[in-house]
Amino acid sequence: MASIDNSGTFHLGDRRVRRLGYGAMQLAGPGVFGPPRNRAEALTVLREAVAAGVNHIDTSDFYGPHATNQVIREALAPYPDDLVIVTKIGARRGEDASWLPAFSAEDLTQAVHDNLRNLGRDVLEVVNLRIMFSVHGPAEGSIEAPLTALAELQREGLVRHIGLSNVTPAQVAQGRGICAIACVQNEYNLAHRGDDALIDGLARDGIPYVPFFPLGGFNPLQSSILSEVAGGLGATPMQVALAWLLRRSPNILLIPGTSSVAHLRENLAAAGLELPEAAMGRLNGIAAESVAG
Repeated sequence: MASIDNSGTFHLGDRRVRRLGYGAMQLAGPGVFGPPRNRAEALTVLREAVAAGVNHIDTSDFYGPHATNQVIREALAPYPDDLVIVTKIGARRGEDASWLPAFSAEDLTQAVHDNLRNLGRDVLEVVNLRIMFSVHGPAEGSIEAPLTALAELQREGLVRHIGLSNVTPAQVAQGRGICAIACVQNEYNLAHRGDDALIDGLARDGIPYVPFFPLGGFNPLQSSILSEVAGGLGATPMQVALAWLLRRSPNILLIPGTSSVAHLRENLAAAGLELPEAAMGRLNGIAAESVAG
């Protein structure tokens, strides 16, 4: 197992975490619904990630629902002192596995208590409020009501830090006027770079940005440039995509997910992958290629 120390560290809330973390979404069943396909391997993946030095795990109680957090608790409790578990609320799953908005004050309170119970925690370290005005991506609209409700749960001592997910720059600005924002989590990768200016602004203010879907998620990125660069470096496309994100900005925290031990090891090895300037130049052009295509 390669060391992930080369990924560096950045603060998350009032904790310091390694920049290469782990996202638990893929531990749930197909479509992020139901229990893991292989519970034993899910437990092994989590334990191996932490043994390799991962101290930032991203999850949600609507993965499953409930299943992923229950697996995390089984695998890792009692939790290491340096482990930061970040969860998110603001959605729920329909019986047909649909993703539904759930950010009334009552919904958010229930979600916080569900996370506390299933993770076996007395307080949640970081809770991201996922905005669900659109299931397809960020959409404008006021986040004052749900964020104020979440800030009240923070004042009650159930939540230490608050982040935002699936948000626009305007919503980030609005949120920062309501409470301290510990991180922002949006889709971002080599081809999907709409948050470039937001990332740079957050970096200036020392706020972490946590990109999800580093290879496109449910619609995987297909790029001949990425494949060629990876081949030339003797690496996988995922490793190159992760290494590019680590180079992109020091405030980026990665949470690649997998339910496979072999893929976990491949992902963590990205911490030691050096990208030559020529490779960075080619990779930086993928977003333009994607737009043109």
